[in-house]
Amino acid sequence: MKLRISAKLAFGALAVAGALVHGVAAAQSVAVSSIVEHPALDAIRDGVKEALTEAGYTEANGLDWEFQTAQGNTAIAAQIARKFVGEKVDVIVAIATPAAQAVVAATKTIPVVYSAVTDPVAAQLVSTMDASGTNVTGVSDMLVLSKQVDLIKQILPDAKRVGMVYNPGEANSVVVVKEMRELLTQAGMTLVEASAARTVDVGAAARSLIGKVDVIYTNTDNNVVSAYEALVKVGNDAKIPLIASDTDSVPRGAIAAMGVNYRNLGLQTGKVVISILKGEKPGDIPSTTSDKLELFVNLTAAEKQGVTLSDAFIKSATKVIE
Repeated sequence: MKLRISAKLAFGALAVAGALVHGVAAAQSVAVSSIVEHPALDAIRDGVKEALTEAGYTEANGLDWEFQTAQGNTAIAAQIARKFVGEKVDVIVAIATPAAQAVVAATKTIPVVYSAVTDPVAAQLVSTMDASGTNVTGVSDMLVLSKQVDLIKQILPDAKRVGMVYNPGEANSVVVVKEMRELLTQAGMTLVEASAARTVDVGAAARSLIGKVDVIYTNTDNNVVSAYEALVKVGNDAKIPLIASDTDSVPRGAIAAMGVNYRNLGLQTGKVVISILKGEKPGDIPSTTSDKLELFVNLTAAEKQGVTLSDAFIKSATKVIE
């Protein structure tokens, strides 16, 4: 691993000695790119940092840590990717599909660890979930969508029309919409789609579903999650129940979500980064997912959106928000 001059000036011999005490190499660099800042993606970033810290990789021990967000703009994501590649960092962590696609397009040599990518194969980050043999590996937040359909039916057994607001330019959302369309048809329901190519379009897209749907389901589409309050306003005003796949959307106004814990996903991602910093090749590390799902329930949101939840359902939740 390279030794960066800035790290030497900042920490000197004391940092090197501290790093050796903790069993890590000095002056290793980890750069993190996120397509946008919202609770789920921020939790991944923090989880990665926590895993590194617990393993002794800290700024005090010579770690060069850098975080940049593209603010939802794919062009900025590409600029960030090129910046990190130009700096020749040791590992790039790319959070969410657009950020990961930008980084993978920018380098074929620097190790890339993606996170919060629903379908990394469809996004063309890797050709297989097995060891890729390339410079790319990572952690997917892919969910078994049949369980999401089951959640909708459990909360609203009479629902027939399920609305989805999503960005058609985001690969992971396109994959989810296609599969949900098929699964809902099999379950005797239909999918009603509303596109939101930009964050500012989310509210209008949600309003277009009024009178057309019995419930709105949201995946981890970054535009939608970033502007979730706009969706909540529509749900509350029009009495349309909101069900999410992102548990961080529940405190913000969804009735319920069955999803991964994004802090844990960040910790899982951080462990992959540590393996690479210790010398393992990313191409030898299979891509992974998280099978630890949690149910979050928001009782206030349920009341505002006109839904009565059974006691048994509430008791089954990992977390209940009053």
